[in-house]
Amino acid sequence: MSKLHPRNPHSGRYDLAALSKTTPALSSFLKKNPKGDNTIDFADPVAVKTLNAALLKQHYQIGFWDIPKDYLCPPIPGRADYIHYLADLLASSNNGNIPEGKQVHGLDIGTGANLIYPLLATKSYGWKMTGSEIEPSSLASANAILKANRLEKSIQLVKQDNKNQILKGVIKGSDQYHFTLCNPPFHSSAKEAAQGSNRKLNNLKKGSENTSNISKKPALNFGGQHNELWCKGGERAFIKQMIKESADYKTQCLWFTSLVAKKDNLPAIKQALKKSGAVFFKEIKMAQGNKISRFIAWTFQPKDQQLNWFS
Repeated sequence: MSKLHPRNPHSGRYDLAALSKTTPALSSFLKKNPKGDNTIDFADPVAVKTLNAALLKQHYQIGFWDIPKDYLCPPIPGRADYIHYLADLLASSNNGNIPEGKQVHGLDIGTGANLIYPLLATKSYGWKMTGSEIEPSSLASANAILKANRLEKSIQLVKQDNKNQILKGVIKGSDQYHFTLCNPPFHSSAKEAAQGSNRKLNNLKKGSENTSNISKKPALNFGGQHNELWCKGGERAFIKQMIKESADYKTQCLWFTSLVAKKDNLPAIKQALKKSGAVFFKEIKMAQGNKISRFIAWTFQPKDQQLNWFS
């Protein structure tokens, strides 16, 4: 049983017939499972990408969405969950009320070629979003998506020129952000990333032998460039550096957050947060079926000052 956030529109089975009507290209990937229900081959990256485009069109009015070959193809349900739990986090600083509209400004660190978080955030809550990116080709792809959907007034892109920096060079002197979000590269090497991708693909192929429930599974990531999948030290080193840099912007951002893919990294990350001077930090868990994911959130703003961000 799906345990997606209550506001997540992707709970339950995909209505592939309805999705195929809004995105006819999806119909060529449909097939029947043993129960006679529509499904697709989730081990086929082109099918998954087409499904994503259909979901974005039907639920978020995104008319054009595409990514270059071999770039990261994000699972829409899980990405949407992060956005909805972020909304709850902001509400905890705003007397329990979810703030909406362009007065709320979020920063997506490493937005990627797919631009997925800014798209979901601005379409779900009307937030203004900035996406930072270091890879020129990813930046070009993200820019093409936002321009094709005429979202220039809601989403802007910033190039990170220094591969050794995360927030520095992106957050400028006058910038104010209500939150950051990030899906950091979680592998520590190209070899580890390749092994992880192979395991994922093999598991999907094994699962296709019993396809009775495959249409309930969220689309998994396929492909991915080196900066999307791995960095020296993996996600632990990346998030620890982000925590260190965040202390320099404590008055310019209410909540800093990042996904943490590996539970074993949490103790080191929480220890770094204790040393950072953060006033509060919390682990926020999310679930998709039997899969548990999480993001870590921290702030340098005392509770009595957090409401000022929304006045």
